[in-house]
This record gives sequence, structure tokens and C-alpha cells, in this order.
Amino acid sequence: MSDLLRGTAVQVAAAVNARQASALEVTEAMLAHVEGVEPGVGAYLTRLDESARSHAARVDRRVRSGESLPLAGVPVAVKDNMCLDGTRTTAASKILAGWVSPYTATAVQRIIDAGGIPIGKSNLDEFAMGSSCENSALGITHNPYDPTRVPGGSSGGSAAAVAAHEATIGLGSDTGGSIREPAAFCNLVGFKPTYGRISRYGLIAFASSLDQIGPLTRTVADAALAYEVMAGYDPMDSTSVQRDVETTGKPLPGDLTGVRVGIVREFDLAKLGAEAASLYQRAYGDLQKLGADLVEVALPTAEYGLATYYLIAPAECSSNLSRFDGIRYGLRVEGDDVTQTYEQTRAAGFGPEVKRRILIGTHALSSGYYDAYYVRAQKARTLIARDFAKAFEACDLIACPAASTPAFEFHAKSDPYSMYLMDYYTIPMSLAGLPALSVPCGWITPAGGTVPMPMGLQLTGPLFAERALLGAAHVYEQATRHAGAHAPQIGGAR
Repeated sequence: MSDLLRGTAVQVAAAVNARQASALEVTEAMLAHVEGVEPGVGAYLTRLDESARSHAARVDRRVRSGESLPLAGVPVAVKDNMCLDGTRTTAASKILAGWVSPYTATAVQRIIDAGGIPIGKSNLDEFAMGSSCENSALGITHNPYDPTRVPGGSSGGSAAAVAAHEATIGLGSDTGGSIREPAAFCNLVGFKPTYGRISRYGLIAFASSLDQIGPLTRTVADAALAYEVMAGYDPMDSTSVQRDVETTGKPLPGDLTGVRVGIVREFDLAKLGAEAASLYQRAYGDLQKLGADLVEVALPTAEYGLATYYLIAPAECSSNLSRFDGIRYGLRVEGDDVTQTYEQTRAAGFGPEVKRRILIGTHALSSGYYDAYYVRAQKARTLIARDFAKAFEACDLIACPAASTPAFEFHAKSDPYSMYLMDYYTIPMSLAGLPALSVPCGWITPAGGTVPMPMGLQLTGPLFAERALLGAAHVYEQATRHAGAHAPQIGGAR
């Protein structure tokens, strides 16, 4: 059973469907493993042991009746900003610390319907606002490859759970890089599909025009499988795209012959330092050895991505989080009148980073500043999307770093700006709504450190090019095998 716990989702589902192992056996083994390693990782905010057993028993009954389920018995970590009926759903915030969801997010329900087993609700930066998972008000999550370092954010709990073999698939959400960056930090594949490809119904909103659910996995094939299960139109989400979902997992392409890979002129690798620059140059060279044609492309407005994002996302956050007022649900701190109740509830319930972004967004939307900030940011966003569209006239995919550094130590980025810079390479793709992923591409021993830490190569495709993107990542992953070079300190062999 230990082999299945460290195996892929494809392998687990095949074994359970063939009745070589039962979903309940897999679940019990996983729960025992979580019990042993979770104190050192802190991936989960809420354990779902009894619920997991119930789901597993249901999967076994379906398999015995002759059904073949895509995710039969596969253990899943669910980021705790996704609703799951009857479970505590907190967004890692004190303001929702005791709230129990009365319904299930569409993406999560599709995972369950496909035979997936939610093991627990995983930690995150509060309301998905952060790049390290340090902004959680409810727990600390450690990177399984070096517990003195962060797992990345905001989907740090899901990433750490998969890296430590406490789940086979992690569900994350990506607003400006919150799947791709923790994937890079934790030696995983992290996939953000095209905006609107996976329903946001039941996802606690941060920035509604940017938020997108996606998987964190140990292989590209698993990411493709999870994506296929979750993707597709949902009438409950007004931004859901009515478009057929391509089959992405079977078969994935075998080489990159003739694939044009764009290298962005404006992304100067020298700024990353000699070791990181050399690592990414090798990654580009590996793509070329696999048959890809490397072409230079220009994204002249990409440098404005950070400023654009940190106006649009906080503005939407300011609007979305106004619902947390202590009146209808969540934390309530009584005041002398309704205004004081609002103020005291929000002061006690929201953490510093959430308050910071609400203030930025409220200012950007306020009278006299709306046109100068929010409207101009939306215009810049349009220009960024146009630049990508022009770039894709010359290439099929774009390759660049997923993160500028490996995972850093706790509290190493104490000022907000240095933390925001971690999203420099991921934000432009989010603003354009493009599909993008991070795949392991090598290891760096950070300055002052003794443990090699993983790095991620980001691949980006045009809108709805999920199959081509996953195919190219699969070819690169299978040829280079970077992920298996080192084992996590917590959770066992990679």
C-alpha cells in the first residue's frame, strides 16, 4: 500500500478500478500517513477522516457495481477557500474560523463524483492573498523539502500535502500565481487553466476576474487527469465558458518537434543571479534538444503587470470582502451600533495583508481616483493581453521562470513589496487569462542553506491551448526527470 501512497493518481485509480486495492484501504493508509507526518508539515486546517472513509466506501460500492471512475480512491487535499458541504471552510481567516459550508463547490463535487476522496481542507494565505502561506491566521505550513522554508502561496497547504505524500492531488486556486509558485517551491506540477475553464462556483472570491481553480500534482499526467475531471461549463458560474473540453490525458504527445517556444526578450535572466539564470538557460536548451524551435518574442507591457495586478486585484477584493460584516455569517463582534459592529468585526477578523489590500482597493475605486487608477489598470490589462496575442503569432508556447528564487526562509520577505515581486513572472499570464503551468526544472542550494531546493519552469499557451501546454510539459518532464533528483525531508521518497 505504501507504493500507492507514493504513486500517481493514474496508478491509484487503475488499482482501485481493477480491484487490486480498495478505496477504503488506500484511504486508511493515507490517513495513517497523515497522522504520522502532519505535525511536521501543517498542511491541513481541517482533517476529514470520517468523511473520507464514507466517500471511500461509496467509491468501493460503485466499483463493485461495474463503474470505472477516473479518480477512483485518489486522496485529495482541498484548499480551504473551496466549499465542501458540512465541513468547516475558513479561507484561513479568523472571520470565517467557525463557518460550516452548506454546499459544495462545483470543482470539488466533480472530483468527488469521479471517485476522489477529500482527505482534508488545506492551509492557505488568508483569502488567498499571499505568496508564502505565511499570511494564514489559523496555522503554519512548512515546506516538506526544508521545514525552515515556506511552501509558497497562496495554495501552500495543498502543495505541501502533495509533496509530503499526504494527498495525491491538491486543489488550489490561482489569482496571480498561487498554484504555479507553490508548485515550483514544492517540486510539483501546478496548472492554472484558461480563465473560465473550471467553475468558480463555491470558491470564496478574492478577485473574481482573475481567480481560477487548478490542480497541484506530482506528474503532468495527473494534472491532465484532474483538469479533465474538473473542467467544463457550469451554469452556476456566470464566467464559465461554454466550450467543449479537449481530452488532455490520453495520449500526451511524445516529442516537441516543430513546436515553437517563445523566450521573452524582456525577462532578463541575469537579474535572477548566475545560478538561477544558468538553470533556466539549461531548461530552454533542453526544450530545444527535444525538438522545439526557440524564438524570441516581445512582451513590452509585461513589466507593468505587477502594478496593474495590485490595482485590479485589491479593487475586486475590496468589493468581494465587503460581505464579511458580522451580520449574516462568520465572526461577529458586537458594537454599540451597526457601524461599530462592522468596524470591530472586520478589525478583529481580517489579518494585516487582507486589510492592506482592502485599503488599496477601496482607495483605487474611490471618487476622484477611479479613473486615474482602476480604469487605467484595466486599460493596461488589455494591452498586456494584446501583447500575448501578438507573441503567439510567432510561437506556440512561451517558456519563462515560474519564480525568481527557490523557497525562502520564514519571515525572509517582511516588507510587502519584496513579497509582491515573487509574482513578477506569473501575474502577466493571469491578467491575460491564459493557461499556464509550472513543471520541475532543477535544483538550487540557496545562499546560506544546505538543502537543495526545487525550481519550476513556467510554460504558457494561448487561450484554450490546454492540451498542447500539458503535452509539452509532459515531454519535458519525462525527458528530464528533475523531480526525482531529491526526496523531501518529510513524507518519504519522491
